Amino acid sequence: MDKANTFSHGDLVLLIDPKKRQYIIHLDSKGVFHSVNGAISHSEILGEIFGTRKNIGNKTYVFMKPTMADFIQYAKKDTQIIYPKDIGQILIAADVFPGANVLEIGLGSGALSLALLRAIGDDGKLVSYEINSNRVLNSLTNSKHFSQKAKHIVKQIDAYEKWNEPDQDRIIMDIPEPWRAIDNSSESLKPGGILLCYLPTILQVHKLALSLESHSSFDFIEIFEILKRNWLVSDSSVRPSTRMVGHTGFIVTARKSLEVDFE
Repeated sequence: MDKANTFSHGDLVLLIDPKKRQYIIHLDSKGVFHSVNGAISHSEILGEIFGTRKNIGNKTYVFMKPTMADFIQYAKKDTQIIYPKDIGQILIAADVFPGANVLEIGLGSGALSLALLRAIGDDGKLVSYEINSNRVLNSLTNSKHFSQKAKHIVKQIDAYEKWNEPDQDRIIMDIPEPWRAIDNSSESLKPGGILLCYLPTILQVHKLALSLESHSSFDFIEIFEILKRNWLVSDSSVRPSTRMVGHTGFIVTARKSLEVDFE
């Protein structure tokens, strides 16, 4: 048996009960998980292979290694998270690539940071600005569950003050008034670099878009949102789920351009 594919002390496990309810548990050799179905000793899970289906107390449970999306949904958070459906599109829209230098403004609970660190790989570098010290601590705690080799530097900085983080390939902002940081972003981005902003309301988007349009350094402005709807399939019907993850935020992208004077 490959021990790398089995659950050990300190691991996270996604437990799925007989009614498909999902729980994320931090395994401890002396721990006990309690739910409406009763108690399950963590020792029942330790040593099991990822994906094991096991009968405990006449009930069948499934033990999975949680994906990053699973963890983001269930992790401790003190701010509204960016949903996985948006995080995936952010990585694509910002064209985050292995080895990139990325500046993240607005750390929040660290959900996006986890995805950025995975995307930039071992040779990349992520710098995160966050003014709230409690959010920094919570984010760093969450990130320990998904160890990354990429370099991650967290700075307690007010994004609305003067700052400069040169030679950035990408800048991603999740703050209420990103238009106040456009000049700083322009100075820090490499030519051709991408600025991406995540905003919950269309009024914020409108103000940001007008600011970008009037700025001499940004072109190719794009604004969109992502809606996710699951489908249910059975022997007798195929229909959309009655619940969906609708509007969660707008994504705004722009690329830095240079004005060249011809003689």
